[in-house]
This record gives sequence, structure tokens and C-alpha cells, in this order.
Amino acid sequence: MKIFDAHLHIIDPRFPIVPNQGYLPPTFTCHDYLERIQNYELAGGAIVSGSFQAFDQQYLLDALKQLGPAFVGVTQLPVTTSDEEILHLDTAGVRAVRFNLRRGGSESLEQLQTMADRIHELVKWHVELYVDSRELGELYRTLSTLPAVSIDHLGLSRDGFHLLCQLVEKGVRVKATGFGRVDFDIPDALQRIHRINPAALLFGTDLPSTRAPRPYTDEDAMLVARTMDEDAAERILWRNAQEWYHRGQV
Repeated sequence: MKIFDAHLHIIDPRFPIVPNQGYLPPTFTCHDYLERIQNYELAGGAIVSGSFQAFDQQYLLDALKQLGPAFVGVTQLPVTTSDEEILHLDTAGVRAVRFNLRRGGSESLEQLQTMADRIHELVKWHVELYVDSRELGELYRTLSTLPAVSIDHLGLSRDGFHLLCQLVEKGVRVKATGFGRVDFDIPDALQRIHRINPAALLFGTDLPSTRAPRPYTDEDAMLVARTMDEDAAERILWRNAQEWYHRGQV
């Protein structure tokens, strides 16, 4: 099965790991990831900075170098980051900034609008949000005006899913990830989002599924293939994410 893994974490103890709410993640190196994913045809992927990596960039630069140009980075940056540093990260393959509203470790929500506009103007990056859809009401106006946005893990909660769908209508992308984290029917959610915008859904493994009630299994990818028709499944599993992360480069 061919996938572009739109959401994965690399946890390399050679680089700083910051305890988050008392939690330290297990090691999951590039080698571990490639070994776990060896049965897939891998079109590429997005290495996402976790709360436990805070603003460290060295692990991400190392992982991007190891995994190669088909992979991109999703980092966390303080608002004080210079244009020169952002341009350096862009050259290395970073394509987005993450705001982790669930776990912290990222810049504060108050900087969302400023950073989203700045990075999009400077390097055409988008912002990614780890946020529960129950909180989208207070964010809706801001998110609907940002230049480019994706939301992790199908928004997590049934409550607020209608707001997530309204944001999809406005161009927001949604990661079809973390199936073991959500509290609703996944096939129904996939079908509803896909009907609104066939380009919206971005599949990812969420490996190594840190703190997930149920870690990723290969059945998650198979669920997408069984739920959707062939063209839709191909879009969700790899085409959408490849086009989203490599805009203007594929």
C-alpha cells in the first residue's frame, strides 16, 4: 500500500527531550520508523515536533537528513525566531509550524495569527494545530482567515465536528491520523470531510503514537482503503499530503 505519512514523530535521545506533564516518550529513531513502515510503499512523510521537543531544531534537521528529500518537517518556533533561521529551516525541508494546544511545548495561541501570516508570506509554510474540536468555536474566526491551516487527528472529538467541517469548507486540511484517539465513527467522518473537499484529508500513522489510548495499527490504513472508493483512498493515503507538503515542488 502506498502512503505519504503526514504525521510521524522521531524521538532520538541524542537530542534534547523535555518532560511534558511528567511524560517522557520512548525512543523511536529513524531506523525504528523505517523498520516499522517497511511493508508500505512510502511516498514520503512529515516529521512532526512533539511537545516533548519544544523548540529544538537539531533533532529535526538530523531526521530530515537521514530520511531524505521526500520527507518534510513540521516544527515549533518561538515568535522571536529570525527570518534567517526560518529560511535556513525552509532550505532543510521544514514546511510548517505547529501549535500544540493540547500538550504545550509550542508558541502561545496569542501568536497564531501573527506567525501564520508571517511564515506564509516569507516561505509559504502553513500552520498545524493539535486542538480538540470542542475548542474550535473560540478559534473559528481566526482559523477561517489564516492563509493555510491543517488540524491534527480528525479534531479528536464528536462535539465540535460540525465546526471542523465548516472549516474544511473554507480550505482547512484535516489529518486522518490518530484513529485510536477519537471518540466517533471514523468511516463516517472520513466520508463527510471528503465530500466537502476531496483534497482535505491527509493520512498519517502518528507513529509511535505517544500517549494514544490505542496506538496505530496497519488496520488503520486498511480502514481508509475499505471505506473509500479507489480514487478517494489514493487521495487520502498519499496524493493529498504529497501535494500539500510539496506545494510547487511536485
